[in-house]
Amino acid sequence: MSNLMYNKMWHQTQEALNSLLDKEFQKMSEPQANKVLVFQMLATFYINYVQIFRNMENVYDQIVHPQKRMLIRKVLDGVMGRILELKNEMVELEMTEFHYFDDILQDLKLSPQQLDVPIPRYFLKERLEVIKGREKILARILTKCGLNLPVKYAAKSIALEEAVKLIQIAERARQGRLRALFMKQIFLQECRAKEMKLLGQRLLDTKLAALQIQKVWRGFHQCKKTVKEREEEMVFLGMKPSPLFNEVSDAIVQSKQVTNLRDEVQLKHEQDYQEALVNIKEDLKMLEGPDIKEHLQDQIRQWFIECRNLTGTFPDYPNEEDGGSALIFSNKTPEQVMEDIIATQEEEEKLKKKKKKEDKENKGKKGKKEKKEKKVSLKEKAMKDEDEEWKMSPSLFLQLMEEGNSLYKDMWLNKDESWNFPQDYDPELIKEEKRKELEMEIRVQVDELMRQELKNLKLAVNREMEIPPRQKKGKKEQTIFFLREVFGNPRVALVSLHIRALWGMSYLSFNNGTIESLYQELVEEGLLIQALKVKLSDYIGEYSYLGTTLRQVAIEPMPSLLDVRQLITLYGILPLGSAEVHERAPLVKSLLLAGPSGVGKKMLVHAICTETGANLFNLSASNIAGKYPGKTGLQMMIHLVFKVARQLQPSVVWIQDTEKTFYKKVPQAEKRFEPKRLKRYLPKLLKLLKPDDRILIVGTTHRPFDAELQPFCRVYQKIILVPRPDYASRYGKFHEVLWKEIILRNGGELTNSLNISCLSKVTDGFTQGQIVQVIKDVLTERRLRQQAHKPLTAIEFITMMTNMNPVYREEEESFKNWYAKTPLGKKRVLSLTVGNKEKEKDKGKKGKRGKKKK
Repeated sequence: MSNLMYNKMWHQTQEALNSLLDKEFQKMSEPQANKVLVFQMLATFYINYVQIFRNMENVYDQIVHPQKRMLIRKVLDGVMGRILELKNEMVELEMTEFHYFDDILQDLKLSPQQLDVPIPRYFLKERLEVIKGREKILARILTKCGLNLPVKYAAKSIALEEAVKLIQIAERARQGRLRALFMKQIFLQECRAKEMKLLGQRLLDTKLAALQIQKVWRGFHQCKKTVKEREEEMVFLGMKPSPLFNEVSDAIVQSKQVTNLRDEVQLKHEQDYQEALVNIKEDLKMLEGPDIKEHLQDQIRQWFIECRNLTGTFPDYPNEEDGGSALIFSNKTPEQVMEDIIATQEEEEKLKKKKKKEDKENKGKKGKKEKKEKKVSLKEKAMKDEDEEWKMSPSLFLQLMEEGNSLYKDMWLNKDESWNFPQDYDPELIKEEKRKELEMEIRVQVDELMRQELKNLKLAVNREMEIPPRQKKGKKEQTIFFLREVFGNPRVALVSLHIRALWGMSYLSFNNGTIESLYQELVEEGLLIQALKVKLSDYIGEYSYLGTTLRQVAIEPMPSLLDVRQLITLYGILPLGSAEVHERAPLVKSLLLAGPSGVGKKMLVHAICTETGANLFNLSASNIAGKYPGKTGLQMMIHLVFKVARQLQPSVVWIQDTEKTFYKKVPQAEKRFEPKRLKRYLPKLLKLLKPDDRILIVGTTHRPFDAELQPFCRVYQKIILVPRPDYASRYGKFHEVLWKEIILRNGGELTNSLNISCLSKVTDGFTQGQIVQVIKDVLTERRLRQQAHKPLTAIEFITMMTNMNPVYREEEESFKNWYAKTPLGKKRVLSLTVGNKEKEKDKGKKGKRGKKKK
């Protein structure tokens, strides 16, 4: 049933994609000048593609048919790339990384949570064994070097006298507790004896005693019943989670079992499909190979004869580099081939005649044309400045999606699969594919035979002498000829090649040049570190509901946490996870996360590595201080890091406190650490990174004001402001969810005495990191043991927060002012000022028209 359901979902998603592609081609053909309408169009396409992406990713994860999965994967990569292209278009149009779609979401009847870009599960699924193997190697190296010891279990050595004193204190405390308990029991016995004397005969009345017991019991029972009913009412109203909220239900356990079973079926079907590709091809080679060979030979011989009858001579056989006989017989009959030959000969003669005439006419008209072209170009520029029309940049993914969509229509739209209930591979589709491959392989062999046969025919029939072959040049002459063709001067080229070879050999010979040894060295030096297991979904945040309203009043809002999470997915996770997307999508080589301390910048870096299975290299100024000293040592270190990063991609190169690398003035205390070592090399490294290299340089900073702005912005292509939690996140679900999650993770228990809502309101301005630190400080081992008889209260956390300073609005404004000085920030400010001036002009014109009418 699940296969049928997901097949139906796939068909529905393909239909939605087909209609969206038609709409996009229609809209792109219409030139538009209004930027507001253009942005609405792009945003609508973006939101629709995100919904298709969500459905398609779900379908790809669940369907087990191997051939369908190949097609879905192709379309999925195309949709991912198109989302990135549309995002890039919106950034260039609005001159900002953050966009708000409130009105469009209302029109499409979607919730803000549906804007969240999903992370494909196949990023980790298909590389699970590689990632696990790499983690084992990394853990083994760390334990061998003693770098993997947990801090909280590290033994602290103390003196013998101090140890004896601690034991004595603990023993005396234990005896004191026992004595206090014994004295309490004696005191209670004495109290009971006094009560017995005071009451006297009244205690002997059993009816009064029974009545008193009934009153107490009924009161206790009713109180308990009332509390239970109140809790059930709160759960029903959704104001309190159910008691089984944190427990794993049977349905979740069953769904995990089904997921594991589906993964096994997917893997088995994929293995069967790969085996079938080989077996079916061998069977076709045995059964149909001789017939294909004979058919090709007859076809080529007929071509020889037809050419001889029409032109009087045998044709020249196409070279192997041009494609051989496949160049001629590309789904054509012999008659069509002959018509093409005659047509090409006639066209060549016409072109020769035209060229002679044009050469004579163009000699005297060159000077006049140049002058006219200059005048026309100036006029065209002026016209362009007056009327600028927006044009979409060419897409590299529309064709990919169109191909996938056409394949779906041809192969799967109306296909009857009633026979294939287990959703295994389709052998007929494999046969069609392998016939083409087999034909190409046999054609190469046939071409060799027919070339020789054509030579024999020419000698026998036409008595043509073979052209004597050119004498082969010696090795020395060949190398000089090659160097002269490529480099111009052979001596200079030889010297440069020799230097490069020596330089490369020196690098490769370092530690025997094996990736394993280089990997181990980088781990031992602390340059390759273990990424924390953090998911991007753990970075909880809300959508900014006031973004569009603030922009309409000409106020630039701070980005929301959901916007930050989206940008991390778009610029970091999707390109690193998919090689196809990284090669074709707008290339993002470097990323900067700027924001106050404790807002989650480090967590986001680790989340990128966790979601994509990437290696994490730490090239922070504090981490590389004293390692690989000197200029040559620094070059060696960079070479090793990027060589391992390329071989074991995807990789993330993290530069923490990256403002130190671009200090305006190095503080006296930090001069000995040489924090600016990487400043000269980072721009060069960015130029060397190609679309094939899935390497992302990520910098984090909490003081970007200390860096030189121009070189800083030249290195980092994308700058993302990571803010403190905004209004929606503070008073919405964010803080309550964050408080609950962190308290439960650290062993705390949530009771009615702990007012989470109060905590979320009191912590206005405090960052996520500060909240986590407060919870860890409060929930000590001793406090966790006391929870049974002393529940947690809000005042415990509030008193601990009094020692911390929140992020004030002045600090937030300083980040906004700094961002306004960046290249994209300047463009945004300029576009806002130009837009305001145009609005004022329009208002003035309307006012004048109104006066004239009066």
